[in-house]
Amino acid sequence: MHSGDHRLGEPHGGTVKTVIAGVEAVCDPAGALYFPEMRLLAVSDLHMEKGSSFARRGMLLPPYDTGVTLDLLAAVIARYHPATVISLGDSFHDPEASARLPALYAIRLRGLMAGREWIWITGNHDPHRPVHLPGDVAGELALGPLVFRHEPQSGSAPGEIAGHLHPAAKIVRRGRSVRRSCFASDGERLIMPAFGAYTGALNVLDRAFRGLFAEEQLLAFMLGADRVYTIGRRMLFPG
Repeated sequence: MHSGDHRLGEPHGGTVKTVIAGVEAVCDPAGALYFPEMRLLAVSDLHMEKGSSFARRGMLLPPYDTGVTLDLLAAVIARYHPATVISLGDSFHDPEASARLPALYAIRLRGLMAGREWIWITGNHDPHRPVHLPGDVAGELALGPLVFRHEPQSGSAPGEIAGHLHPAAKIVRRGRSVRRSCFASDGERLIMPAFGAYTGALNVLDRAFRGLFAEEQLLAFMLGADRVYTIGRRMLFPG
């Protein structure tokens, strides 16, 4: 773990450095991944306007998820000042959600996008370009040895950075269990935690993750309140 100053490209307090397919990255406690050499910030599964999506189906949730998610996004962008931001799919909770984005949130999001390259990776919840928003759109994006996509591909996929599965890690210490969202990686690929305020999480030992990692090399970078904890495979519990 590293205590950073606030220069461009420097890791900040509570972060953990890792390497994916030979490329150094920084796992941030907010659930964002930063690549210092490229000045690139990746986030995944923002699921903005999930509250309004549920409301349309008669399930009322407090309508604050997008605002909270944008607060977190603004804070992590202010920490790293990235030149490029990649949002790894399911940025919006349904195909019409970007059109429902309240005007004040849309203005704020455009402000975060201004002056930097922004790439929307399409996801299963948002397969089309967001409406009324700038940025480029792609199904996946290859940068050097890395490939950014929403859904992880089965089998070996060196350099893959994906989301979709919302990984979480569970540990048990002194008779007490702790379960938190996490980054999951074996050094060859990495699956991002969900960044959105209303997103759930799936235990990284669940069958959905089988075959994605070299099991003995699996590390969970668990998100704490203000730091990231590195958890080895043998310390992980199901559930």
